[in-house]
Formats: sequence, C-alpha cells, structure tokens
Amino acid sequence: MNNKLPIAIFLMGTTASKKTHIAMKLAHVLPIELISVDSALIYKKLNIGTAKPNKNHQFYSKHWLIDIKEPYQKYSVYDFYQDTINIMCNITKKGKIPLLVGGTIFYYHRLMNAMSPLPKSNQYIRNIIFQQIKNKKFSSYHNMLCQIDPISAKRIHFNDTKRIIRAIEIFFITGKTLSTLIKTPGPILPYYIYQFALTYFNRDQLFQSITQRIMDMIDLGFESEVRYLINNQYLKEDYPAMHCIGYKQMLYYIQNKINFSNMINDIIKMTKYLSKKQITWLKKINNIQWFDSTYENKIYDTIIKLVKNSIYK
Repeated sequence: MNNKLPIAIFLMGTTASKKTHIAMKLAHVLPIELISVDSALIYKKLNIGTAKPNKNHQFYSKHWLIDIKEPYQKYSVYDFYQDTINIMCNITKKGKIPLLVGGTIFYYHRLMNAMSPLPKSNQYIRNIIFQQIKNKKFSSYHNMLCQIDPISAKRIHFNDTKRIIRAIEIFFITGKTLSTLIKTPGPILPYYIYQFALTYFNRDQLFQSITQRIMDMIDLGFESEVRYLINNQYLKEDYPAMHCIGYKQMLYYIQNKINFSNMINDIIKMTKYLSKKQITWLKKINNIQWFDSTYENKIYDTIIKLVKNSIYK
C-alpha cells in the first residue's frame, strides 16, 4: 500500500445485495462519510421506487449525492465525476475516509479510468441537431452519428437515442469525436482504493432477493408514490427520472396500459437484467474483492478490519 495516498472505499455490487445497509452500519464505527453512486437516488421525491435509505432506520447515515436533482433535471456521468471528486477531497480534508456505495458501476469506471474532459450539455446545440433531423438532412440520429463518428456509432446501440445525441452534441461543441476524447487521459484519482463487490453468488438467491425487494416496494406504497408525483406534476413521462426502473411501468399500470401482474413482471425482468449488466461491469474492474451477500457479518467484519489496519498502521 502507498502510505502517501489517502484511503477511499468503493462498496459496489448488484441490486438488492445489502450494499447500502452495510455501508450505513460501517459509518457508525469508522471515520467515513458516504457518497451515493446511484443514478436514481439523485432525484428528489423518488423514494420508494429507488429504495432510498430510510431516515428512520437505526443505522441511517447521511449520503452525499442523494436528493440533489429534481425529476426533470439531467445529471450526466461528467456531473457525477466532478461532484464526486470535490466531495471526496472535502471529506479527506476533514480527516475522514470517503466510502462510495451504489450500483451504478459505470460511474465507478469513470472515476477509476480518469474521466475525459467532456463538455456540459448545451440546449442550443441540441436544438440545431434536432432541426437537422427535422429537415431530413439525416435519416436518423444514428445515421448522423455514423457519418460524424463511426467508431462511437458501432459502440452505441442504434436505439440508444440519449447516448447517440450526446455523442453528436460533443462533436458539435468541441469539433472532436467522442471516440477521440474518451482516449484523452484525465487526472488519476489520488487515493488508495479498497474495492469491494457484493452480490449473491447463487444466481437464484440473487433473483429471489430482487423479487422480494420489488414486492416490499409495492407493499410500502409505490403505487401511491407514483400517483402523487404524477398528479402533482412532479413527474412526467418525458422526465429524465422516468429512466429509473419501475416508474414508467407503474405509470403504464396507472394509465391502464398494462395490468398489475405485467407491471410487476416487467419491473422484476428489467431489474434482473440490470443485475446481469452490473456483474458484467464489475468483472472489468481489477483488484476487486468479491463478497457473497449471504454472509453480511463476514463482509462487515472484514471491511472494518482492513480499514482499521490501514488507519493505525
């Protein structure tokens, strides 16, 4: 270990793997502050469907980057990168350890692989892009990207309109393609990082945990939450927050577009698919220590021992 570098902890893992619960328990015995790495928890008022930490929980500890955006506001990976770097720095200055916890694994990748200096979104530029499609200068956004940046066009699925438009926008703003810019190295994260990954090693157990979480979500009043948000204009179908799994499915159920059973099955199916993607991303990370979520106490004790040994060495 490089003693000159401050410590940071990355507590990663699949959905419903007890990450947040363990992180909050650790915050009661270690000199740490928690930073949420979850693209859903950033949204205000979206509580039950995002499994937001319960403030009444006995181990509740405040997280940074929770409830920082309205449901209509966008939050890019670049925004996350900049916010997290600043928060980590401030935590370290206090003499504490930043513990990053959450399941948006792509965010961790961007932190560890030196985020490229990408520009912020620009609505004026986006309007120009929209106008070119409207005027039929290109048959589709993907066709437009193929001509601008064929490398990115191959990497991004032709139905992933959000990422396609972002890649086009970056070219319009900088004059350089996304595929070129992502190769531009940024600053290395100045921390010695303990990397942990939590999941149920038994796939059936993982899927059972996911299903149970979703059924608990329903029991806690998820339908009432979505009805309230829709009725009070806090949430609309075209808002960025609607990308959070569960909200669009519940909206369709409320609108009588699907029945209750299909709504539940769709949420479970999408969450299982997400867990598979999370594992795929996690396997790309080197020097990671895997834990079976079945053994919660072992995970808790192991992390405490490692961190305390590093602090008091």
